[in-house]
Amino acid sequence: MALVFEHETLAQRVLFGTGKAAENVAAEVARLGAARVMVVAASYEAEIAASVTAGIDVALAYDDVVQHVPIEKAELARAAATENDIDLIVSVGGGSTTGLAKAIAMTTGIPIVAVPTTYAGSEATNVWGLTEAERKTTGVDNRVLPVTVVYDAALTYSLPAELTVASGLNALAHCIDSMWAPRADPINQALGGEGVRALAAGLRSIVGSASDQEGREQTLYGAYLSAVAFASAGSGLHHKICHVLGGTYNLPHAQTHATVLRYVLAFNAPYAPEAEQRIAQAFGAPTALAGLDSLRADLDAPRALKDYGFTEENIPEAARIIMPLIPASNPRPTTEAEIQQLLHLAWAGADPVFD
Repeated sequence: MALVFEHETLAQRVLFGTGKAAENVAAEVARLGAARVMVVAASYEAEIAASVTAGIDVALAYDDVVQHVPIEKAELARAAATENDIDLIVSVGGGSTTGLAKAIAMTTGIPIVAVPTTYAGSEATNVWGLTEAERKTTGVDNRVLPVTVVYDAALTYSLPAELTVASGLNALAHCIDSMWAPRADPINQALGGEGVRALAAGLRSIVGSASDQEGREQTLYGAYLSAVAFASAGSGLHHKICHVLGGTYNLPHAQTHATVLRYVLAFNAPYAPEAEQRIAQAFGAPTALAGLDSLRADLDAPRALKDYGFTEENIPEAARIIMPLIPASNPRPTTEAEIQQLLHLAWAGADPVFD
């Protein structure tokens, strides 16, 4: 069969090195010629942000960071950037922090240097997300793609073990969704497969020894690959479900992704045998689901949406909101009743067995 596809590679600089974040941030600020730098970091990561930006002059330190980026918070941050004549944003933190920096960049065009402290992957995508009136909206805009990402495994040591697992599985969800998302192609599928391998190995190493630098580096590497694959392939069924759960019901981002992934994989895999085989091979397992379940068991992964505030009563409404968002390219034709079943299984933490 002839190989025919269209692929776009995003332009971005990546600086990767444990213990080198402050050095690399200072070098990027100088290279970009920035004079008025805004540092975006949540208050609980103030100490990390201070160490990362120790070599630069900071015009504005901004810490009003909230998950899912409410539009009201985005507008306040945009105003602060404009009022302070900011010409570069340095974001230090996880997906919510990067998301706020993107919200500023989307309307101001101010470039971003992103310094991730989790495995969220937002730093390597041109995807933005905002929440307004309990609905999360996402979109694509090259203005929000950070010009540079500074990866430093030393910055992940402060991440609690539970969030390390959830964040790593969030990255894994990017890889798996990229196998059948609307713009999936052989390049992002290859990146996704290598991402699965690196994340599974890295997360197991971290759980086995919290001080394992190599495991953290492998997990960061896998998270980057997962994000690049996701940015190319687009949002598949998994991400459409999780964006509704997060934006409408304010569920925690990483834990929601970590929980739902098992059910979407079990739902889609029988209808996408080539993708299923690729995922299984990346795990080194007989099936994709067996590989994921083995990893989840090793990591003591999140199990049920009910543990994070999602109620059984929410299921019908959530399914109605999700249905119009499901990509036409999803390998399995989907009904509202099936989405309700998927959500019910994920709510209960039950075995992913579908009718």
